[in-house]
Amino acid sequence: MQLKANLHFHTADDPKDAVLYSTKEGIDRAAELGFNVLALTCHTKVAWTPEYAAYAEARGITLLSGIECNIGEIAGEKRHVVLLNCGRGAEHVRTFYDLERYKKEHPGVFVLAPHPFYPHLSDTISLMEYTDKYAHLFDGIEHSWFYTTFLNKNLPAIEAAKRHNLPLIATSDTHFTNFLDTDYCIIDAADQTPEAILDSLRAGSFKNVTRPKRFIREFLIPISLYSLRNHIFNARFLRR
Repeated sequence: MQLKANLHFHTADDPKDAVLYSTKEGIDRAAELGFNVLALTCHTKVAWTPEYAAYAEARGITLLSGIECNIGEIAGEKRHVVLLNCGRGAEHVRTFYDLERYKKEHPGVFVLAPHPFYPHLSDTISLMEYTDKYAHLFDGIEHSWFYTTFLNKNLPAIEAAKRHNLPLIATSDTHFTNFLDTDYCIIDAADQTPEAILDSLRAGSFKNVTRPKRFIREFLIPISLYSLRNHIFNARFLRR
């Protein structure tokens, strides 16, 4: 069966980023756009709940649990890694050693390297050379939505995916629902269970849907709004 999937999806449950729609509103919008699979991947928090999963299922969507962790070779670094089909224990993954141990203890988890060769984003650092150094820990590499015809940091990610024989997976790293339907993948899976979905991803049984963004309207304005909202959001948090 063909499943329309977004595997990197943030909502207002995110403790780090200022997202303006709730998880249920995001699920509603995804259902309107014909999605069958969403992965809820808030920063440093497994926001998935049985209630959210049931809400999504009633709308024809399998909601995968997930998290976008901050990890490094030592705790305290902030290099992003996305874990799918994980439990709350994933919130304690702080280093690549932690990640390796978590994978051994939870063989069903799927580890995605998000926007690995993009420059510094807010207070985070991209994976950069660690994409190669720890390639054995990744199950896939993200093809980011954030590119234009003349500015595309996905190109080294494409090469890394080839180099390590890893699937390259398009996502919208959703913070704005108007980009939800521009970058995603269509998975050919035996059924709509998390296990079948992730097995198909590992096997490369999917195709990506993606397109370059218009520089002003879809590239420059969104990143400016994202940065401004996060600045205000984090300033309010620090004043509490």
